[in-house]
Amino acid sequence: MSYADVRGLRVWYEEHGTGKPLVLLHGSYGSTETFAAVRPALAARRRLIAVDLRGHGRTAGLDRPLRYESMADDVAALLRHLDLPQVDLLGYSLGGGVALRTAIQHPALVRRLVLVSTPFRRRGWHPDVLAAMSAHDERAGERMRGTPAHERYARVASRPQDWPALWARSGELLRRDYDWSAGVAALPMPVLLVFADADAIPVRHMADFFDLLGGARRDAGADRPASRLAVLPGLTHDDVVASPALPAAVLPFLTHTARAPG
Repeated sequence: MSYADVRGLRVWYEEHGTGKPLVLLHGSYGSTETFAAVRPALAARRRLIAVDLRGHGRTAGLDRPLRYESMADDVAALLRHLDLPQVDLLGYSLGGGVALRTAIQHPALVRRLVLVSTPFRRRGWHPDVLAAMSAHDERAGERMRGTPAHERYARVASRPQDWPALWARSGELLRRDYDWSAGVAALPMPVLLVFADADAIPVRHMADFFDLLGGARRDAGADRPASRLAVLPGLTHDDVVASPALPAAVLPFLTHTARAPG
């Protein structure tokens, strides 16, 4: 467990397990602890490198706006700092957006990509989720004091007093429109999409995402596409990342030999 100085930022990361590297990126207001429930199963097979994203957990950086693109550059700089020329990358929710941008902006660094409960465009979230995201600001952060999310943040944050500022910066990010369809269609590596069956993302967006990756366009027969879609039953956006069904879906994908897209 250590800090790395990259891009003028002290990025917190921690390592668990041995094997090929798998980088884990948490969701909004989270930290490396997001993956505590599934860490043992993943670390039994892989060298895990869990990262606190800019402004989250033990990593500061709220002096500038949060952007998926710049956080992706932070991740790429950390991988180069750690002398990791290529990794498997797993991101959940916000971290999924950062992981996707990392793969789009720095494709040579990513061998396989796993996106958990992540849309490829802002309108991929359910309308009520978009409305809630739009209300994230300092006042919302103040109202969230004392919640489990705030308590987890306060335990590990390098600057616990930045909790309202994190909500303000996150709100700015979450209100920004984006559509990464073209970048998704051009990804050169296999991708695993993982969603809950009661996710914050509609099933039709899951299908559109998989379609962009070349899946579900025809009966593949023996010629299966390199990318995969997993919809995990009985789960929601909030608990999918802690379910034992997640490593059960992820680990076979990471070890399966398949052709690259295209």
